[in-house]
Amino acid sequence: MTETGKHVSALDLVLAVVDPGSWRCWDDPVAVTTDDPDYRADLLAARERTGLDESVITGEGRVHGRRVALVACEFRFLAGSIGVDAGERLVRAVERATAERLPLLAAPASGGTRMQEGTIAFLQMVKVAGAITDHKAAGLPYLVHLRHPTTGGVLASWGSLGHLTAAEPGALIGFLGPRVHQALYGEEFPAGVQVAENLLANGLVDAVLPAGRLAGVAARALSVLCADGGGAPDATAGSPAGSSLDTPGTVASPVAPPSAEESIRRSRRPDRPGVRELLRAAATDVTLLSGTGAGERDPGLLLALARVGGTPCVVLGHDRGTHPDPAAGQALGPAGLRAARRGMRIAAELGLPLLTVVDTAGAALSREAEEGGLAGEIARCLADLVNLPAPTLCLLLGQGAGGAALALLPADRVVAARHAWLSPLPPEGASAILHRTTDRAYEVAGRQGVRSADLLANGIVDRIVEEGLPEEGDFLSALGRVIGAEMAALTARDPRERLAARRSRYRRLGGRGVVHS
Repeated sequence: MTETGKHVSALDLVLAVVDPGSWRCWDDPVAVTTDDPDYRADLLAARERTGLDESVITGEGRVHGRRVALVACEFRFLAGSIGVDAGERLVRAVERATAERLPLLAAPASGGTRMQEGTIAFLQMVKVAGAITDHKAAGLPYLVHLRHPTTGGVLASWGSLGHLTAAEPGALIGFLGPRVHQALYGEEFPAGVQVAENLLANGLVDAVLPAGRLAGVAARALSVLCADGGGAPDATAGSPAGSSLDTPGTVASPVAPPSAEESIRRSRRPDRPGVRELLRAAATDVTLLSGTGAGERDPGLLLALARVGGTPCVVLGHDRGTHPDPAAGQALGPAGLRAARRGMRIAAELGLPLLTVVDTAGAALSREAEEGGLAGEIARCLADLVNLPAPTLCLLLGQGAGGAALALLPADRVVAARHAWLSPLPPEGASAILHRTTDRAYEVAGRQGVRSADLLANGIVDRIVEEGLPEEGDFLSALGRVIGAEMAALTARDPRERLAARRSRYRRLGGRGVVHS
């Protein structure tokens, strides 16, 4: 929708997104076959008004040079409603995109099912959703840009299945359209709820974007989601001379390990870099995602697409944020873990490496967290990560307390910053359990083997990266090089062998021959 409130046509939207001269329409003509004279008149009037023969257009173009399939609704054609012919056109376009292995960009603007065609039109949403599911199962990206308005069955099917979903500024987006709500319930729908900006605030969409920015954002996201275009580092980049990424115990520069107390104190410094600083220093093509896509956001978790050290990946990590108490940090709740599982699904569907970043003082301790199923979400994260088909790398960046840390830990490889640590509870909590006081926290942590050096000796960590003072940028750059090289090496491995090695890795923990501190 433009600033003047006028609808942008489907063709104008498409031409604003694709490179000049690259649009190729895929649509075969459809005939008007209805016997209903009123509906026939409506169809002919819609054709005259729009110059189109149906409410959707499909085809392909290039977005910043990349070949992409596009489908878009024309709202001026019977409110962008989806009937049998429109549904068939959509499915054929999705199937062609899948067969030709093209990423797909959808731009719906629709009131939903075409009422004149009844139940058979309603069921078109099933076959369109099925085609989209097959497209994603083939490892191909699906991006959605919700335009004004998008309601009803379109939103409840192919409008809500994107790997990434953006919305037009000010767009009306909701399952039940305002006119229907007024007719059924005799009152207007609450103002401000079904608006793009409110959906963003509640984690239902990833961004609010005008058409003019869509091409750039889509191109950046596809540069990661398609996992091509070069930039992957050599598998030995950033490695010490003569070392192998598959050799446990790789250390950037051997030094005397710090005490548990020193590492814990260092990890809690307010100026210590977190996942956002890591992305700024060591990543390109970063696209932040919002929440779970199910109306939830959790400031304790960051979800993004990025190239880290040159390697495209999905990033999910604990977000330190700006909490005034570094020892407390931003607690992670059930919604954050559900967002993490969304990231895992994207990685699995597209075969992208998954980078998890552990830096948490612990999970949320509240009634809301308990009633929201925190424990169950931790369990599901563990189960998903252990069995995820995508390559996985865990970075222990700072604090690693309790179940919130464990939920992001299982991976093919684990890299630790020198002052990162991992513990069943915050040290103060462990001290309280063992000694009924928090005063012996560092003593208990030392005995528990929480340091990166202890984790390395016990086979929990594969590699330690040394670090200087937090204000020095070299540490984050070195992390980026190591992460990129590690992920590139993991991606090159046979998937079945890699998954079997991951399962074996965690089966061996605590077995004979493993060092215990």
